[in-house]
Amino acid sequence: MTPRTTRRVGIDGPTGPLEVVLNVPEATPAGIALVAHPHSLQGGTLDNKVVQTLAKTFYALGYAVVRFNFRGVGGSGGTFDDGVGETDDALTVLAYARGALGDALPIALAGFSFGSFVQSRVAQRVQPQRMVLVGPAVRRFPVEHVPADTIVIHGEEDDVVPLADVLAWARPQHLPVVVFPGCGHFFHGRLPQLSRVIAGMWKAA
Repeated sequence: MTPRTTRRVGIDGPTGPLEVVLNVPEATPAGIALVAHPHSLQGGTLDNKVVQTLAKTFYALGYAVVRFNFRGVGGSGGTFDDGVGETDDALTVLAYARGALGDALPIALAGFSFGSFVQSRVAQRVQPQRMVLVGPAVRRFPVEHVPADTIVIHGEEDDVVPLADVLAWARPQHLPVVVFPGCGHFFHGRLPQLSRVIAGMWKAA
């Protein structure tokens, strides 16, 4: 991603403006990747390191990438709404991106922590090509069941969302979980590896 391919815009959201960053490749995009950030009241923003890693990974895969700040964060108006209003924010941003880039492009949904919860709700309303959930905040929030080909990645030593909770959520779905040994919630020191794993699994599908 370069300054030439990056656009930061404000769009009308359900409760005020929404701050949006688009990274659009110069060639025709392979699709639109919508990336959702972690908990708004715990420092989550579109500039979170895991969110940026997801964005860079999808951009390298040829996708137009759309990040945004949920309501009440950065330049986005409104107040935190436990994921309900944030789902509306995400759907609004996605509609904007599809209008700007093309309705026919496939949609990839990616989220980190609380953002994974929101994306599980978004997936009930759209038909994503595929999803990537990193450190999904299961049990902390009622994360929906997700498609069988969803990529789920979690740290073995996550002290925010215990791995056991993620496995309990995934088990009835027969959903594989990629575990990073010795890794915490924020993937410190493991972001390049996170990108490689996601890209490899995405290409192998």
